[in-house]
Amino acid sequence: MVDTAVLLLDDRRVPRGLRGLPVLDADAAPGHYGRLIVVGSDADLAAVLTRLLRADRLDVEVAFVSRRRSPATRAYRVPAGRRAARRARRGAARRVPLIRDETGYVVVGAAEWRPAEDGELLRGEAVVDDAVLFDGDVAAVRVEPTVTLPGVRARASGRWMAGRAAQLGTTGAVVIRDGVPAEPPVRRSTFYRHTEGWLLVR
Repeated sequence: MVDTAVLLLDDRRVPRGLRGLPVLDADAAPGHYGRLIVVGSDADLAAVLTRLLRADRLDVEVAFVSRRRSPATRAYRVPAGRRAARRARRGAARRVPLIRDETGYVVVGAAEWRPAEDGELLRGEAVVDDAVLFDGDVAAVRVEPTVTLPGVRARASGRWMAGRAAQLGTTGAVVIRDGVPAEPPVRRSTFYRHTEGWLLVR
């Protein structure tokens, strides 16, 4: 049996199905634990995976317990609420694509490229692998991970394209990762499948 601990990253109590397990501080290293159960938001899960990526600890199994359905639960086809807590303890882990950007931050639910100025359009060009997603002006671009290869899909003007990487060159864009805006605006941004996936408990 894999040693399991809970990372409680919201302000509520440990879910009933996870009581009795060790609870770690939000910034704690995984130590000897082979499975971490992340209780929190999509951004919380992404932050944990970012730390594991940077620490070269993608050997740790990760379960996600979200209070409600979210972009990440939909992307990775995992339940929310009480069912998620039960699955976190009993489920099996399998490796799925890990999507990150060029700065090393992981995305688990959705990322967006939006115009740097309110009321403007996003101007530039985006490609998914070698195919052009848009060239010109769009309202925004949405990028999502997928549970199967190739790992990334992106949408502009209602059109989805899948590939290993989505890249943007622009006059100025705000990058939003799992609902969290990054500063400052950028002229280039890339989301891509890391060489190694992460161990998702499902």
